[in-house]
Amino acid sequence: MWPIDCIAHKRDGLVLPKEEIERFIDDYVHGRVADYQAAAWCMAVYLKGMTEEEIADLTLAMAHSGDMVDLSPLAGIPVDKHSTGGIADTTTLIVAPLVAAAGVPVAKMSGRGLGFTGGTIDKLEAIPGFRTTLTEDEFLTQVKTVGMAIMSQSADIAPADKLLYGLRDATATVESLPLIASSIMSKKIAAGAKAIVLDVKYGEGAFMKTKEDARHLAHTMVRIGHLVGRPTHAVISSMEAPLGTAIGNSLEVDEAIEALSGKGGRRLMEVVMAIGSQMLRLGGKAKDDAAARQQLQELIDSRKGLAVFKAFVKAQGGSTAWIGKRPLTNAPGVYTAVCTDAGWISAVDGRGLGEIAMSMGAGRARKEDAIDPMVGIRLYKELGDAIRPGEPIFTLYGKSDADLPALAQQAADLITVTPEKPVHIDPVVSEIITE
Repeated sequence: MWPIDCIAHKRDGLVLPKEEIERFIDDYVHGRVADYQAAAWCMAVYLKGMTEEEIADLTLAMAHSGDMVDLSPLAGIPVDKHSTGGIADTTTLIVAPLVAAAGVPVAKMSGRGLGFTGGTIDKLEAIPGFRTTLTEDEFLTQVKTVGMAIMSQSADIAPADKLLYGLRDATATVESLPLIASSIMSKKIAAGAKAIVLDVKYGEGAFMKTKEDARHLAHTMVRIGHLVGRPTHAVISSMEAPLGTAIGNSLEVDEAIEALSGKGGRRLMEVVMAIGSQMLRLGGKAKDDAAARQQLQELIDSRKGLAVFKAFVKAQGGSTAWIGKRPLTNAPGVYTAVCTDAGWISAVDGRGLGEIAMSMGAGRARKEDAIDPMVGIRLYKELGDAIRPGEPIFTLYGKSDADLPALAQQAADLITVTPEKPVHIDPVVSEIITE
């Protein structure tokens, strides 16, 4: 009767033993469980849920379904970070070199973007010559010599997750918290992380729409991490407005350079500091948040983080001649919109702006879609900022045939200017969960 037994057990709300979960995942990866049976199992999990122990067992089973990266040759404690996705989230390109400059090894596998959220690999490939495919030896050697490496995720990492993700998307089970948590954590564990920092976002521009849902997911993943021997912290951050001021791949690289040079935006740097401080704590380089934040600021002020970024780009074949001299972004079409009213930026529809940027070629509607690394949107004001008539509010960078005035009108409609300063704006970082 196997695998029907496993489906029925979860359908009836039973707690699945570790051996049963491991067998189901292994059989599915090797073709002994049909897609329709795995889909039924996913729906049973969606409806009945899982205990923390079940989620931990599922996470490890998925992690061990393919290759496991061994980071033991690295000195220190490699710490990985993961974001649940958002608009203008350039955090990895800033925090990774800062943390590496502090002596915490960063050996990171990242993915490409889908939809209006950008992927770290897409951003790095905007740099001429940058290589995102490395051998394991190249990967480890670079971390030892430079302090960090970022490469595209291997197809052999957590193949069970890839299979289940496709089913979840087609069977209305994407929102299942056990399946979300195990999906994220299995890839981090398979990639060799000894400690993990999660950026769990909420809001209209994020996957989780409410702070409560984000907190629930964060608590679940933190507890999973501790259960499987991977110390995990989580940052709860708001995506009610774009995190940074750049939406688009080369634009976000430019923003990362600005941030590492001490010119980062208010909202973006709040998240960078929160994530970076937790990475330093888990990496054994800071005793508390205050000490960690001070260290990060010193690495920005001294430009040591920027130096690591340059060394990292050069090591992976990318051009560094432009850094500190000119922007990377060079689009054929440029259109700047100015504000007509005096007031305050009281709302910014980040999701809407992200969808405009995607329509311009900055994102993918389908996995096979090509990306134009030079297109996107650069904002000049953040949520809560004052603005005067005639001040620039954003610039569109588009293809030569783009109708930029029409797109600018669409973008302007997504930014609300009011005569009064907003009474309340949610803090970008509302909570840090460590247990």
